[in-house]
Amino acid sequence: MSFFERNPLSKEDMDRIAERIAAVEKQTIGEIRVSIHKSRSFGERNTSVYDLAVKNFYELGMAQTKDKTGVLIYMLLSDKKFHIIGDEGINKKVSKEFWDILAMKVAEYFRGNKFVEGICFAVDEVGKILIKEFPMKAGDTNELSNEVVVS
Repeated sequence: MSFFERNPLSKEDMDRIAERIAAVEKQTIGEIRVSIHKSRSFGERNTSVYDLAVKNFYELGMAQTKDKTGVLIYMLLSDKKFHIIGDEGINKKVSKEFWDILAMKVAEYFRGNKFVEGICFAVDEVGKILIKEFPMKAGDTNELSNEVVVS
């Protein structure tokens, strides 16, 4: 059974990812979320994976961060696809090429059945940009949960 046919992450995997997110977020005002969806609803059958990711970005409150520095790593298992969505604050600092190259590298991990490693790689790479462009400020709080969303 492949990664994309079942619940892909164990509790330990999800804890590892959440810890990685927390470690990055201690150094930046940015917010990172990982959201894994097993399948589309009937009403979403004609919606692109990108549009589903954007919808989920808003559902998770990621557009409400103070400095618009949220990044969502969204996976749709039934379609074997993922998208990485950045809010307007980070997109002013990074190019579309950054997101495209990151997606290609993450896809390489996934093709090698290294799913947790691929997600952690994405968190680390996004973290490097967030730490450089949006370093931690005094009084900053963690605005969003670091827990992996699985639905």
